[in-house]
Amino acid sequence: MSLHRQLLARAEAQNPVRVGLIGAGKFGSMFLAQAARTPGLHVLGIADLSPDRAKASLARVGWPAERYAAASADEARRTGKTFVTDDAAGLIEADGLDVIVEATGHPGAGLAHAARALDLGRHVVMVNVEADVLAGPLLAQRARKAGLVYSLAYGDQPALIAELVDWARTCGFEVVAAGKGTKYLPAYHSSTPETVWGHYGFSEQQVASGDFNPRMFNSFLDGTKSAIEMAAVANACGLTPPEDGLAFPPCGADDLADVLRPRAHGGVLAGKGMVEVVSSLTREGGPVARDLRWGVYVVIEGPDDYVRRCFADYGLRTDASGRYAATYKPYHLIGLELGISVASAALRGEATGAAQGFAGDAVAVAKRALEPGETLDGEGGFTVWGKLIPARRSLEHGALPIGLAHGVRLKRTVAKGEILRWADVEIDANDATVKMRREMEAAFG
Repeated sequence: MSLHRQLLARAEAQNPVRVGLIGAGKFGSMFLAQAARTPGLHVLGIADLSPDRAKASLARVGWPAERYAAASADEARRTGKTFVTDDAAGLIEADGLDVIVEATGHPGAGLAHAARALDLGRHVVMVNVEADVLAGPLLAQRARKAGLVYSLAYGDQPALIAELVDWARTCGFEVVAAGKGTKYLPAYHSSTPETVWGHYGFSEQQVASGDFNPRMFNSFLDGTKSAIEMAAVANACGLTPPEDGLAFPPCGADDLADVLRPRAHGGVLAGKGMVEVVSSLTREGGPVARDLRWGVYVVIEGPDDYVRRCFADYGLRTDASGRYAATYKPYHLIGLELGISVASAALRGEATGAAQGFAGDAVAVAKRALEPGETLDGEGGFTVWGKLIPARRSLEHGALPIGLAHGVRLKRTVAKGEILRWADVEIDANDATVKMRREMEAAFG
């Protein structure tokens, strides 16, 4: 039975899947826009540090005010309305809740919310990839032991990549490479919130008129978000990160099978079964033909001549030899597609991608020379960017995760381009987020 038919059945039985959303930013707002139109789905409550901002988001996506006028979880459950609060813990504890969607973007908050939700028997859809990369393998393990679902968020690129990988493997194909597209030039690693709009080509008027967060956009640009997302994919799919970070080769949809194959066969990969991100720009800054900036892809290998002839017979784009082939999805719609994860967790008991181990890590790299006493400002900021490396290398190096490189003071001079270590900063070993990360390292290292 399809998810939609199961949702219709829940609606007819007046037993909807009840959802709690934590974080009503862009992703959360896009989810709310479609949740209101989905039968069998009831957004019981929304928690945001600013309830007024959450209500403004609801109004912006078309919710009538009476729909989110419930004063409590009990009233929301009785009436089918939604309550808005600044108390995330209270929302997680609300009676009758099936699924928590964690969309704050804050690593520590995300881990705390997810852990509490699992303790209370709620499924978790983790929009917050920053939290997932920091300790997602541990949360996924806890969920499995409890008979619950911990899931990446469908609509975001990591879950869509995991879907393509699962399709390929279920069909019996070996996955050669999987990943996504983005806009990249090497100079972007030094980008800051003060320079980001120039790189995007946005005018002051455009920025003033839109919902533009400079740190968030800078994380997309400086390589951090790509590192985080590809670490999540590596952990969910058992794929290998490049030894010294993503290469971001310029590549369009038509050239995926030529570029994303092993070096021994003319490509850029060190081997098979790897994650990589392709750039929509040439290294000279020009556009790549049929770029995949918003999309995701998988490259597979035809195991024999018969299968390779089938690739050609049915129009699958291959490399010149016909051995490697690629398929892709040219877009992702983030929160508009998130209902797939919510329904899959609640109705099928299945994740749309979840960490199976610790294969990749996103670690902090100095954007400039840093001096003792400076305070790191984390993802999308002025001091560090996130680099993807194998988890093995991260542990051997004692590398500082990008998710913990915020609000901590340096103890030594760090050169531009150097990977920071735990030992380089003042860390509170009793901090709950630090303890969870250390527990994850011990369990999966």
